[in-house]
Amino acid sequence: MRLRLRGIFCCAVLCLLARAESVRAAAAAQPSIILITVDTVRADRMGFLGSPRGLTPDLDALAQDSVVFNRAYSQVPLTNPSHATILTGTYPQFHRVNDFAIPLASDLPDLPEILHAHGYNTAAFVGSSILDPKGTAPGFDRGFDIYDAKTGERRSGSAVIELALTWLKPRSSGPFFLWVHLYDPHAPYDPPEPFRSRYPAEPYDATIAYADSVLGSFLTQLRTMGLYDRTLIAFMSDHGEALGQHGEREHGYFLYDETIHVPLLVKLPEGHFSGTRVEADAGLVDVAPTILQIVGLLVPAAMQGQSLLPLLKLPSSKAATDTNESLSDRQIYSETDYPYLTFGWNPLRALRSNQYLFIDAPRKELYDQPVDGVAERNKAASSPAITDTMKALLDTFRSGTVNSSPVPKSVLDAQQAKKLNALGYVAFGEASANSGKDQTRTDPKDKIEVANEVTEALRDMSRGRYDDALPLLRYALAQEAGSPAVYQMFGESCIHLHYYNDAVAPLRKALQLGSDRLMVHYQLGLALFETEDWKGAETEFSAAAAKSPRWPDAHYWLGSTYSRMKRYPEAEKELTASLGFQPNNFAANMELGQVFLIEHNPEKAIVIFQKAAKLEPRLGDPHHFLARAYSALGQEEKARRENAEAVDLSQPGKP
Repeated sequence: MRLRLRGIFCCAVLCLLARAESVRAAAAAQPSIILITVDTVRADRMGFLGSPRGLTPDLDALAQDSVVFNRAYSQVPLTNPSHATILTGTYPQFHRVNDFAIPLASDLPDLPEILHAHGYNTAAFVGSSILDPKGTAPGFDRGFDIYDAKTGERRSGSAVIELALTWLKPRSSGPFFLWVHLYDPHAPYDPPEPFRSRYPAEPYDATIAYADSVLGSFLTQLRTMGLYDRTLIAFMSDHGEALGQHGEREHGYFLYDETIHVPLLVKLPEGHFSGTRVEADAGLVDVAPTILQIVGLLVPAAMQGQSLLPLLKLPSSKAATDTNESLSDRQIYSETDYPYLTFGWNPLRALRSNQYLFIDAPRKELYDQPVDGVAERNKAASSPAITDTMKALLDTFRSGTVNSSPVPKSVLDAQQAKKLNALGYVAFGEASANSGKDQTRTDPKDKIEVANEVTEALRDMSRGRYDDALPLLRYALAQEAGSPAVYQMFGESCIHLHYYNDAVAPLRKALQLGSDRLMVHYQLGLALFETEDWKGAETEFSAAAAKSPRWPDAHYWLGSTYSRMKRYPEAEKELTASLGFQPNNFAANMELGQVFLIEHNPEKAIVIFQKAAKLEPRLGDPHHFLARAYSALGQEEKARRENAEAVDLSQPGKP
C-alpha cells in the first residue's frame, strides 16, 4: 500500500513537472512584450499621425516598423480608468474603475496575470504615484513580479527608463512582459532642458519632445541588447489634453477628440506588417486581446475588446482565435463620470459610429466627423432622427457591456488626496447631495470654466499659494454653489491662511451638501479647535479618527481637544494612539507629557519630555516641563538644571 501511494505521488510530481516544463517550453517560443503608455498625449502631436511640429522623430521611426492605427480612441479621459481598460480589455462601465482608489477587481481578466500564468516574467515601472497599487491604484499590480511605482507625485521619464533597463539587462532567456509608463506630458508641465528652452511658449509640446527623446534612447538600448527585432512593442497614450479647446484646459470633463483621440501603434516581432496603416476605428479596450492574439494565447471571453488583427488580414494560423467579424464599422464607446464625481454635474457618454460622434448630455451633441473634425457644429437639433438613432445605439451598447455588480467606493486617505490635488485632480470622489436627477443635472458645457478655475486653485494650493487660490474658489462658488469639493477647498485655504472663523461656514456647508469625507471632518475640526469650540472640534475629530483609525494626526488633535476639555484619561488614550503610529511626533509627545503632569504622574512625564528634548534639541520647552516634573518629585537640583537649560536655549540668537 505504501509503495502504491509512493508511486501515485511520484506520478503526480512528474505530471506537475512535465506541465511546468511544457509551460516553459511554450513560453520560450513566444515573443516578449513591451507595453509603453505615455500619459496625456494628443494624437495631433505625433509626426506619424501628421503633425508638422517635429516633436516625435523617435516615435516616428518606431511607427515605420509598426502597424499604425490612425483612428484610435480612449474609453475614458482619466489615467486610472483608462489604464484599467488597457490592462483588462474591458470597458470602464464593466471594470468600474471610474475614480481614484477604486480596486481593480480580482475577477476581471488581466493581461499581465494571463501572461505570467503562461511563463512570462512580468514587471511594471510607472512614472506617477497616481498608479501606485499601494495608494490610488489598488489591484493594478496583479500578475506582476515587480511593480515599481513612484511614491512621491511623479518621476521623470529618464528615471523610469533607467529602472526598466536595469530590470531588462539580466534577462537572458524566456519571454518577458514589461510595462513602461511615462507621466511627463501631464500637467503641470515641467519639461527639462534643453526642451524647455527649445519650446519656451509651448511647455506641453516640450514635455512630449522630451518623452520622445527618452523613448528613443530606450529603443536604442533595446537594439543594442538584441531585443528590439524579436519583441512585440505596443505604444499608446491613455488620453489626450484639451489645451483650451471646447473651453476645457486639461482633461476629464469632455469627450471630444482632443482628449479621446490617442496615438496607438503596434510593432510586431520580426517586422511583420511594418508600415501598415489602419483607417478603421480602434479602441484602447482592444489592446489586450490584440496582444494576446499576436503571441498565440486564447483571449478570455470576459474581455470585451476585440483583437485588431483581422484588420491586418493576418492568417488564422498565426492567431489563437479565429474571427471573421469585420471591424471596419465598429462603434467606439467612451465615457466620463468625472463631472459628476467632482461637482455633481451630468456624467457624459459618447459613441463614435460611422461618420458621427454623438455625446449624450443634457443638451445632446451630434457631429459629422468627416466635415467637422473639431466638433464645432452641433447637428443634434437639426438632425433629430440621426440623434435619436445614435442615442438608441449608445444605450444598447452600454446596457450590453455594463457590470451589474455593486459599484465599489473610492476610499482616499489624506495623503493620497493631497497627491491627487497636487496633480490637479479634485479627488473628492462623491457628488453633491443636491445634484438632482439625470435630467436636471448641470451640463458640463455650461460650467467648464468653474472646473478650470478649481483645477488652477488646486495647483496653487499644492504650491502653498493659498492667497492666489481663494479668489479662484470665490468665483467657483459664485458660479456653482452646490459643490462640497469647492467648499472644502475654500475652507482648507482659509485654515492655511489662519482665517479660522472664515473656514467654519464653508466646511459646514460641505457637510450639509452631503459630504461625509474624512478631510472635511478633519479640517472643520481644526477650524473649530482654533476658535476654541472644543465640543464641535471633538465631534469632527472623532469622525475623522473613526474613518481613518490609523491616522496619527486625527488621534493627536482629538487628544489635544480632550485635554482642553479637561477629559484627561481620554486625552491620554488618543495621544498614546497617535504616538503608536508616529512615535517621533514632537507635538504629540509634548501634549502627552503635559497630560501626565496634570494627572500627577511625573515619572511618565519625565520619560516623555526627555524623548521630546532629543527630538528637538534646540527648543527649551521640553526642559521647562522637565523642570516641573522633577520639582513635583522633589528633585530640585535636577529641576534647576533643566530650568537653566530651558533659559539658555531660549536666549535670542541661540542656534
